[in-house]
Amino acid sequence: MFRLFLYLNILGAFLVTGLHIVEPGPEYPASKGAIWPRPQMQSIEIPYYKFDSDVLEIKVMDHDCPILSNAVQRSLAVLRDMLRIASPYVNRNAPQQVLDDDTYDGPLKSLSIYLTSPCEEYPHFGMIESYNLTIAADSTLRSSSIWGILRGLESWTHLFHLSDNRDQLHINKGEVHDFPRYPHRGLLVDTSRHYISMSNILLILDAMAMNKMNVFHWHIVDDQSFPYQSERFPDLSRLGAYHETLIYTKKDIQTVIDYARNRGIRVIPEFDVPGHTRSWGVAKPELLTHCYNEYAVDVGLGPMNPIKDSTYTFLRELFHEVQALFPDRYIHIGGDEVDLDCWESNPEFKRYIQEHNLTSVADFHALFMRNTIPLLSENSRPIVWQEVFDEGVPLPKDTIVQVWKGNEVYEMLNILRASHQLIYSSGWYLDHLKTGGDWTEFFNKDPRDMVSGFSKDINVDNIVGGEACMWTEVVNDMNIMSRVWPRASAVAERLWGHESQAAYQVYSRLEEHTCRMNARGIRAQPPSGPGFCLGA
Repeated sequence: MFRLFLYLNILGAFLVTGLHIVEPGPEYPASKGAIWPRPQMQSIEIPYYKFDSDVLEIKVMDHDCPILSNAVQRSLAVLRDMLRIASPYVNRNAPQQVLDDDTYDGPLKSLSIYLTSPCEEYPHFGMIESYNLTIAADSTLRSSSIWGILRGLESWTHLFHLSDNRDQLHINKGEVHDFPRYPHRGLLVDTSRHYISMSNILLILDAMAMNKMNVFHWHIVDDQSFPYQSERFPDLSRLGAYHETLIYTKKDIQTVIDYARNRGIRVIPEFDVPGHTRSWGVAKPELLTHCYNEYAVDVGLGPMNPIKDSTYTFLRELFHEVQALFPDRYIHIGGDEVDLDCWESNPEFKRYIQEHNLTSVADFHALFMRNTIPLLSENSRPIVWQEVFDEGVPLPKDTIVQVWKGNEVYEMLNILRASHQLIYSSGWYLDHLKTGGDWTEFFNKDPRDMVSGFSKDINVDNIVGGEACMWTEVVNDMNIMSRVWPRASAVAERLWGHESQAAYQVYSRLEEHTCRMNARGIRAQPPSGPGFCLGA
């Protein structure tokens, strides 16, 4: 009886205190050779092949182009680097890997690439990214699009893993049939609050390619600084940038576009108007509205002035220059967080309301957007933040609305009922931090699933994707990589990967993928808890 009493007391103490026994080793052991994001369909068999750079031949069997040849060379370099990085950690005391067992099928002899259509010059919205990959002694990769080939080559490199004593690269026999769930899988990077160097922007593009993200949303200017160097209006950056060296020249931008193109990534610039434009006013104060306090005292400059024709003359010239430089047909023109109180405080605007029978100050926002959107190039398509839609601004049907505020389900339903396409960002703000492992919160947001049970009169396919957003008020070159990755990888997984998986199925794969990014120079932070990456 005493023993039973003692046992019940110990059990009770365990239940009350939540006793947790810690075991040595990583909290989540990394997977080996798992593709990120998870493919739609994959079979993996026990037989494996060994990578030998002297044996493996990559053969382009159909269409070819520089984008493809560059990608092949990058893929081979990744495999060689995997062995090089692991070489100091080879277990010299472990038995030599036996290669004559029943599961070893010999060296990987070839990868034949079948691109069945000519290469496109630039990635674009709705591009084909599907691919079929067969791993055998003589492997094959097939796609009807160069962009699908790029995604397939990335997956191919993910399938390789180190042998147990880390002196060989192995890849298991199998097949992959893959395609993205959403066509728009983006990352927004703000380069105004803190200038982000060209080297880090290119590294971000490398990481995006590893995660199969396909849109670099470049929030290039904002209130705080204007680092875009305009040839037509050079004073904008000369006076509006933080420093004369902290700018992006035409050559820099072309470098980013070309680097992204070679990785199947679109570059969409954002020039947010009419708000978030204070840095524009350093060189062009006449563009902005004077704001007044309750005593009719001028207290500074606010949003762009929507009732001056010269505002639109300027924007027409600037947008023409920008769109001649950025090849994507989409351009983000912002429209968020406009200080309506400034417009309302201005005596000139008060007179305008009376003279033109406007119903509210919000009508100025509609006036501005109605005059600005036609300034874009003939075949271009605008993207705007949700406030533009919320305030009843008339929008062309092909406008994409970006959802970023709370109450996102209600917001998305309203946009979908208006037959607009949308991209989702509300739950994917990377500047919102919680204690480690917060990637699960990003992963658990699936915009189509969020609205699918609410209404039958909507087309969920008009949710064309989403973007993780890296606002840089407290982020700069020193911490941007670890702040973005691998947290944005969870967003990438949700936008591409298999829709039925839960977060608990992802931990081990994300450990491996984080180490993979670190091995390729992406300083990603640990995703979930104690663990390690060799050589990174």
